[in-house]
Parts: sequence; structure tokens; C-alpha cells
Amino acid sequence: MSVSSVESMASLSSDLFYDILRRLDGATLASAACACATFCSISKEEQLWENVCSSMWPSTNRDDVKSLILSIGGFKKFYADSFPLIVNEVPEFRWNDNFEYPEELTEAEYYGDVDELENISPSDFVSIMDIRYKDKTICSKVLWGIPNANGFNGWFYNCPFRIDLLAYSDEVTLSVSDGLPPILSIERERKDGKLWQELREGIRLSWIIVNRKIKKAANLSSWSPLGGQRHWPTDKDFVVRFGSVLPAKEILPCQVVECILIMKFRVIRTEGEGVQTTLKLTELSMQLEDMDGSHVNGRNSLLVLKEALSCHRSKNYNEALESCHLYSKVQMELKEKKMRYENTLDRIWILGGIATCIVFCFYCL
Repeated sequence: MSVSSVESMASLSSDLFYDILRRLDGATLASAACACATFCSISKEEQLWENVCSSMWPSTNRDDVKSLILSIGGFKKFYADSFPLIVNEVPEFRWNDNFEYPEELTEAEYYGDVDELENISPSDFVSIMDIRYKDKTICSKVLWGIPNANGFNGWFYNCPFRIDLLAYSDEVTLSVSDGLPPILSIERERKDGKLWQELREGIRLSWIIVNRKIKKAANLSSWSPLGGQRHWPTDKDFVVRFGSVLPAKEILPCQVVECILIMKFRVIRTEGEGVQTTLKLTELSMQLEDMDGSHVNGRNSLLVLKEALSCHRSKNYNEALESCHLYSKVQMELKEKKMRYENTLDRIWILGGIATCIVFCFYCL
């Protein structure tokens, strides 16, 4: 940069710089802060980062959420915690690796660090969720605490962990006016799959978990879908799956678990006279599964969620996507090896039974 350029920039008012920076998205604003001392100083303004968060996550516009974000360090810290996606290395397992719970596992080992668990309360967690379709926000929801976690004699800690956000939200629909392609009938959609393709390409989910006690946040979603199923369990249903791979070292034997975020839509109207194609959101849930496909209980899920708030993250979406696909690949390989192992055992038992019968008949004769 020439001397005249530097002098020209110095002559510009800070108000003009502020007006320029407030129009940037978060990633560009962070890059601009590294350009010069003036930009670096102005980019520390919380209002800039509040605008960025408000644009990306409309749920942060709520006054109670703003107070929450300020209490955990401000909007700049919140963006730095929540914008990168969670990335974890998936260990290489072999079938003879003992990643399942051994019979001799003590109760304390199974349930994790009891002292650490006493420092974690379900009420410490806040879920901040936003759904977009083709850059248009269709749903924003904030859930304080984990529902039903403090009652029923502590059943939450020993039962499979699950959060169903839709049970605490108004009806959410998508229609042609939102950008959906019109479909004349379900039979036609089964053939061309245009609605399913548009839904997968356009839908986005952000599910941010905040812990008020330790003042940290993390986005548990993959932002874009990892997969899904169309016409399941009925012809009118579409299931879209998001998620991430979370660390579980010293919590579970498998060392990592999968956070599964399920979004399910149902076709409630097809194109007709005076009627638009419309989808209704029927499920939006979170659950954790270990490498064996078993649901993680509430006690261990709290420990995993707390660990996830401090784990490695990346702004590279492909890196996060690769981590999730690698987890699925390793999980599938383990399931196949387990099936082969069980089939071999079945054959051995059958042959052993046949041999026993032959020997018994031989001695009887």
C-alpha cells in the first residue's frame, strides 16, 4: 500500500469506517480486523457483532437472549464460539477392541465422574435454534434448560437423552411462496423427487447450545443436511438429518458419540385449484448415540455436551462434513463385523448342537 493511500485512509472519519464494517458478515469482518489498526479497533465494537449475530441467528434478537450473550462474554465471543462447526477425530476401531461396556464395569465408571456431574445442571443449558430455507428464516426458537430433566425421581439421568424442540414451538410450514417447487401429486414426487431435492439443498439448521455456568457456547448442527430419507415412514413424510461428532473421552468407552438432529416434514397439501404445495414440520429433535448405535443416557449426555463446548472446531464446512461421514463409515464397518461375528457364533452353536445330537444317538444305539 502506498503512502498516499495510507494518508487517504487516515483522513477518513471513524464513522465512515464503522458504516462500512457494519455491512459485512462475520467472516469478512474478522478478516477486515486484521487489515489495519483502525479496522481492528473499530471491529471490537459489540454493536457490530450484535448485528452479525442478529443477521445469522434471528433468535438472538430476543431481549432475554441478548442478556444471555452479554453475560457469557458478549456477541463477538458468541460468534467465535458458534460460527465454526465442531470437528473431532474418529478413532480407528477393530471388532476386538472393547468399546462396549464390559460386564465388570463399576457403576461409578458407567455413570462417569459423579463429582463432575454434580457441577452440571440441565437448567444450565440453553438451546438457540434457527431454521432457514433458501436464506429465509422459517423458525426461531429458544429453549431454557432441558425439559422434564428435574422431575420424576431422576429418571432423566438413566433414560435415553432426547430434546424435542417442536413440542415447545408454534406450527411451522413451508410452501411455494417460500420457494418450494409445486407438486401435483405424491405419486409424481416419488418419480422425479424434485421436492425432496429442493428441500435438501435449501434447508439449513443451526442448533446452538449455551452453558450459562461455564459461559461457553457451541453449534451442534452441521448447518447443511448430512443425509435423510424421503417417503418414510409414509409417502408424505421427509426426514432430514443434521448433526456432529462430539468428544466422549473418559466419559464413554467409544470415545466419541454422534449428535443426531432430526427434522421431519409432512406434505399436508399438494398443488391444486387455489391451493399451494405445503409442508409441515412435524419433528425437530436432538439425541446422542454411541458407536454401537445405542442411545446415550441423560447423565452421560450432560457430560458430553459440556465437553463439546471446549472441543476443536473449524470454519471449513468440508472438514466438519468429512468428520461426520468418517464416523458413519467406521460405525457401519463395526456393525458389519459384529454381524459376521454373530453369524459365525450361530454356526458354531448349530454345528455343536448337531454334533451333540449325533454323539447322543450313537451312545443310545
